[in-house]
Amino acid sequence: MHKAIVFDLGKVLVPFDFKIGYRALEGACPYPADEIRHRIKQTGLVEPFETGLIEPLDFFAQLSAALNLSIGYDGFCRAWSSIFFGQLIADQVLESLAARYRLLLLSNTNAIHWQMIRENYRMVGYFHDCVLSFEERAMKPDPAIYRALLARAACRPEECFFTDDIALNVEGARREGIDAVQFESSAQLQREMASRGIQWD
Repeated sequence: MHKAIVFDLGKVLVPFDFKIGYRALEGACPYPADEIRHRIKQTGLVEPFETGLIEPLDFFAQLSAALNLSIGYDGFCRAWSSIFFGQLIADQVLESLAARYRLLLLSNTNAIHWQMIRENYRMVGYFHDCVLSFEERAMKPDPAIYRALLARAACRPEECFFTDDIALNVEGARREGIDAVQFESSAQLQREMASRGIQWD
């Protein structure tokens, strides 16, 4: 009997494409999108930012230096968050699940992206709790973040159902005893949940 349903955010609830963000920054620096991607990767800043080791303003300052950005913080946040578009799981489905189960979000994300999601997606309000890498200082598939999830879910691992689009994150959850499946589509997820007796409207 499942008591908690847990969703990853990116490419499970909300599609995203980093290329959109790189193109959005092209007008604010002397580099094309491919070079922006390469330079961001070279900085090694993204993982520390997503584990809360770098504050947003510091991240902006260091990335601005690496990319020679001529843009203010607010404009950078808009460009950095432009990667998200649309929604893969309907609000009514999440609302229905939240009425029956403890509904949680488990995401590797950062403070800038999370602010954009909170401001633009009503679905966040259906979740009883959100376990976020930048707040927990741990990223999937680190066991620490799954243990934080289980503490917040207030149930045994086997009573927790989790879906994520990345196989390594699913495997990490399974190692902690969580019932986890890799997300492929809304229809596939519905079949997986139905096979477990999880009601999906």
